[in-house]
Amino acid sequence: MKSSILTRLGCNTAALCSLAELGLYTKAKSILSSLLKVPLMFGFLYLFVCSLDVLSSAFQLAGGKVAGDIFKDNAILSNPVAGLVVGILVTVLVQSSSTSTSIIVSMVASGLLDVSSAIPITMGSNIGTSVTNTIVALMQAGDRDDFKRAFAGATVHDCFNWLSVLVLLPLEVASGYLHRVTKIAVATLNIRSGQDAPSLLKVITEPFTCLIIQLDKSVITGIAMGDESLSNRSLIKVWCELPAQQVSSLPGNGAGTDPLVPCPGHHLFVDSSLPDLAIGLMLLAGSLVVLCTCLIMLVKLLNSVLKGQAAKAIQKVINTDLPFPFGWVTGYFAILVGAAMTFVMQSSSVFTSAITPLIGLGVISIERAYPLTLGSNIGTTTTAILDALASPGDKLASAFQIALCHFFFNISGILLWYPLPCTRLPIHMAKELGECTAKYRWFAVLYLIVCFLLLPSLVFGISMAGWEVLVGVGTPFLGLLTCVAMVNVLQRRKPSHLPKWLQTWDLLPSWLHSLQPMDRLITQATLCCVNRCSGNLDEPSEASPQIKIRADLDISVLPYLEELALSPVPSPRLGPLPLQSATRL
Repeated sequence: MKSSILTRLGCNTAALCSLAELGLYTKAKSILSSLLKVPLMFGFLYLFVCSLDVLSSAFQLAGGKVAGDIFKDNAILSNPVAGLVVGILVTVLVQSSSTSTSIIVSMVASGLLDVSSAIPITMGSNIGTSVTNTIVALMQAGDRDDFKRAFAGATVHDCFNWLSVLVLLPLEVASGYLHRVTKIAVATLNIRSGQDAPSLLKVITEPFTCLIIQLDKSVITGIAMGDESLSNRSLIKVWCELPAQQVSSLPGNGAGTDPLVPCPGHHLFVDSSLPDLAIGLMLLAGSLVVLCTCLIMLVKLLNSVLKGQAAKAIQKVINTDLPFPFGWVTGYFAILVGAAMTFVMQSSSVFTSAITPLIGLGVISIERAYPLTLGSNIGTTTTAILDALASPGDKLASAFQIALCHFFFNISGILLWYPLPCTRLPIHMAKELGECTAKYRWFAVLYLIVCFLLLPSLVFGISMAGWEVLVGVGTPFLGLLTCVAMVNVLQRRKPSHLPKWLQTWDLLPSWLHSLQPMDRLITQATLCCVNRCSGNLDEPSEASPQIKIRADLDISVLPYLEELALSPVPSPRLGPLPLQSATRL
């Protein structure tokens, strides 16, 4: 009896020891896994930022000379609306507001462009720079809720910039207040020439990105200034400048006397015979692949790390206001944080693109992301200010004045659309865009094409016809848009204040007040393409009943079928077809 009891006790003790060892192993494995995720996150974040840098270089290779040619026509730039559109298109082409504002400052410093003509271009560059984080938001289209939050967080930047321009550009044309305020500021401040401050972000990323591509951005600036000799010159840097002591240490080089000595560049395309456009397209494809991969991995790592109590604690710290009575200060503190981070990075696109995945995951609320974005708008103006400080002494005042115009434009926009909660229209507009995009995912691509390409091009064409045509077309359109917005607000909040026939938009054709007809058309086109592609593999005499039924389905039913995860009837020609294909465009 005693021996059996001792045997059982020994077995239980061994089992407990093995369970304890297993628990220690599991705990150690969990801790090790968590510790490894942190450097992995920083690694993917580093590659993500580098891919944004290479993406900007790719756009400059593909469209940099076109941007320079656009800036060269001073007759166009003298038109404020045309100048605004030029600023948008050029910044979209080069994917960098820092580059476009630096070109503007250089043109003002050289006397090719006066300050009053440069102000609308600066406003346009503010709009064009917000396209990058909108593209980044598209990478989270796999999950509806994440996509809704990410797209709203990205487009709040667009909404703020567009609303600010709609108010401040007419005010500037009528009164010239930015020109006058900045002129007084330049006269008051004792400004001296200096050198550009180093960018911390470039110090970190350049050792890697310079191995891939190096660009001579002075070519774009020279073309914009009218230097015809640079028209056929490649933007790819073949020679670089190094300190003489570094050159003397290289084999075969003696000690130099000049502070900077030209020497052959070392990057992937230094000896390439391909044209700039071909290299730009190659880098564009490669950088987008790296960008998407890093973003997907970052989202997965953040999802695994920011869960449970840790996620709730982080969300509480980031999104909670300061205690009463200092709660109103929280937003302004977030503006200062956004400005400081952007000043360190010297790129608002990188900062806003980095917080977009966090907004999609719900870590940062859109109410907190809005002041951070406003701060990044202020922080990015430091690039133009530093460029202006490096201008020659006789042109320093004009260059510094246009840089201050960029700064005061963003300050004026913040005063318009942030201090009072009722004036924070960009948040409400961005949430509406997020809801619409979550329901119709193709709307995100349509939004990008319309807001950053078609609409600016249309306004540019109308403005070139003269002020009379622009006012004659623009005034009724803006009036109609304002009336529709007011009726929409009344329909939601006070429908009783409206006539019965105006309480809904049912009196209009469905394609005028709903995206469902277009969604149905896109769905049918997609099913037709799938049918054709599958028909190349197998050619039956008749289309499968499943395809016919799906082509007739109303698009409003498809989101519900997707959620129910119904198993589709297998087709002898196509096999099971996912029902969500129409809504995941």
